[in-house]
This record gives sequence, structure tokens and C-alpha cells, in this order.
Amino acid sequence: MIDSEVSGNEFVPDDSDNPFVAFRRMLAWDVLAASSGMSDDERRSFIEGTDALVAAVAGTGFRFTPVARESRLSDELGFSASGGVWVKDETPNVAGSHKARHLFTELLHLLLAESRGLAPWDASSRPELAIASCGNAAIAASTLAAAVRWPIRVFVPQSADGVVVDTLNLLGAVIERCPRRDGDPAGDPCVLRFRERVAAGAVPFGVQGTENAWCLDGGRVIGWELVHQLGTDALAKMIVQVGGGAFAAGIGEALVLSGSRTALVAVQAQGCAPLERAWRMAAKTGGTANAGPRWAQCMWPWESEPVSLADGILDDETYDWVAVCDAMTKSAGFPVVSPESDVVAAYAMAHRTTSIDVSPTGSAGLAGLITLCASERVNPSERVGVVFSGVRRGLDLPTPR
Repeated sequence: MIDSEVSGNEFVPDDSDNPFVAFRRMLAWDVLAASSGMSDDERRSFIEGTDALVAAVAGTGFRFTPVARESRLSDELGFSASGGVWVKDETPNVAGSHKARHLFTELLHLLLAESRGLAPWDASSRPELAIASCGNAAIAASTLAAAVRWPIRVFVPQSADGVVVDTLNLLGAVIERCPRRDGDPAGDPCVLRFRERVAAGAVPFGVQGTENAWCLDGGRVIGWELVHQLGTDALAKMIVQVGGGAFAAGIGEALVLSGSRTALVAVQAQGCAPLERAWRMAAKTGGTANAGPRWAQCMWPWESEPVSLADGILDDETYDWVAVCDAMTKSAGFPVVSPESDVVAAYAMAHRTTSIDVSPTGSAGLAGLITLCASERVNPSERVGVVFSGVRRGLDLPTPR
């Protein structure tokens, strides 16, 4: 991974409502583009031009997403007037979630390499993109691919159906269903088939840093954005849902590099919580920081069938767990595992107390906050943040009991 040249304390964002323009000097992509001979104006124009192509397909380009204290939500959870819950709303983002942020720096990297003659292909001989997902990441990847007319193959579970699959078809993605085969190793069969395709020449275009580190570059943008909107130390805790881990890794790294004292809290559902297990194992085997060399001791696929209403965070492994653990360690944060009752309650509460049409996966960070409140691990006077990270797609609200 190429590090940016400027530290968070030195950085002043450009005047732009596009976060990739505003924070471009913090991006590793910008360093690569500069090293290829592009001027600062050319780099800005490159981002803006690519964003315009995305907007033509998605109906919107990348813009700062809103963050605000949600009064009804704060009151229902028992926060005082001096504290409360600030919700960062990613549902208006490209393709309805935060996922496109990760993928946009991957796309910029591919287009830059192609345009500067750094790639072993040209626009007429592009290799296929590949992603393992059947949710927001798949839709985001297929949206960006359609914007630049790049072929993409999406590896989905055998049971995939409904509005997500319909959307992928409309965007022109090739869908490959992935049943578990006899002899497959432990883990997600979609990821296994995806890796086979990459080994055969496809370009990884997903949201796991282990498969394409450029996704972590774009993931930091939401963290810079939060700091810019609220200030360095506005929040005591930033509570982020975790599936593969790139989302929390990006936000956590941005908070740490900005000098913020906000603690990163990583949330998983009880039906699939490999990160919390890895955190405990890392603590026993040498510490929660820099645990990568102890991967086999700390992280392995979840043994039982992953189950939760928040199905978008049911990754068998937390692929970017090392970066998440590092960010939690540096920020005095920690993981939390929410019972399924809190996941369901968070989804209902989000719709009852806000006007945001968030999905169960998108509201899973709130589930973590509900769990913390129940165990009195949050002070009512604290200011805490959550991200509603994905729009609801054709799913009915649970019936109140």
C-alpha cells in the first residue's frame, strides 16, 4: 500500500463537495498519479471526469453525505441533552451505501494505469473485474463497472434472489452462483470461486483489503469526512458494523491519523463474530496490535452457519481484522458482539426514530450501541456516532411486538 505524503494534522481539504477531490492529497492514489507525471490540476480533473461517468449511471456522483444528531433516537436510548447519537447517513451515496467509496479508488487506479500505459492491457482488451458479494458491494461494483463499460463477474450465493440480483442484471453484470462443493476448504464458497477467477486473470474489484488493498484507500475518505464535518474530538465513540472489516479499518485509520481521540468500536452479530474471537486470541498471544504474523492463531472461518437479519455482515472471516484491531488498539476501542434481538431492535428503532430508509445491515452499528447501552458501557452524556451505511432494498419492516 502506498502511503499518502501528508499527515492528518497538516491536511486542509480542498473546497469541493466531492470528498475524493476535497481529500485527494490524503489518498495513496494521488501519490501514484503524481509519480506518473500528472499535475495536481490533471489529477483533480481525472477524479471529476470519472465521477461524472459514475453519476450518469448512478444518478449521483460522490458528494459529502450528511451527519447529524438524531434527537428521537438519542432520547429513546436515554442520552442527555449534552450527549446523543450522531448518524452519518450513507444511503444517499453512489449505489445506496458506503461500498462505492472503497471501489472508487480501485477504479481510479485501474483507469490511471490504463491511461498512462502502466497496465498490461488497453481499453479494447480489458480483463474482467470480479467480486464476491450479493448485496451492497456487488451493486456498487457493478454500478462503477457499468459507468466505464468494464466487464464484471459477480460471485453470489446459490440462494441469491430478489431485488439485488435484478439490479445486477440491469447493470449488465455476469452473475455466477456458488454452491458449496464437496472438497471445498472452510470459508465462503463465493470467495473461493472469486479467488479462482482472479488466479485465472480477472482483476479483484471488491471490498476486502486482502484481495485489493486499494479499497482501504477509498475507505478512509468517510473518516476524513467525519472529522471535517464534526471536528477531531467531537465523538467519544465511533461504532461501526463489521463484516469483512474494510469499512471499520478505513474509518479507524482516518480517525487515528487525524489525531482524534474517538474510540473505534467494531460491531458484529452473535450469529457470526470472528473479529471478537480474533481480538481475544490476539490479546492472549502477544497483543492486539500488529497481530498479522499470528493470523493462523487468531483468525479462521466461523464454524457454524452465519445467521442474522443483518446478512451483509455475515462474512465467514473478517478479512481486514488486523487493520481493525490496530485501529481499536490505538484509539482505546474494542469489539462488541450484539445478540440477534438487538440487531432486529436496531432496524426497527432506526425506522421509528429517523427518516432514513436504512437496511438491517446498514443499521447494525446501532445494534452495537443498543448492546453497549444495555450493559451500561456508554455514558448518557457521551456523544457517539454510528453510520447508516446501506439503503433498504425491498425488505419489509419487522412486525412490532
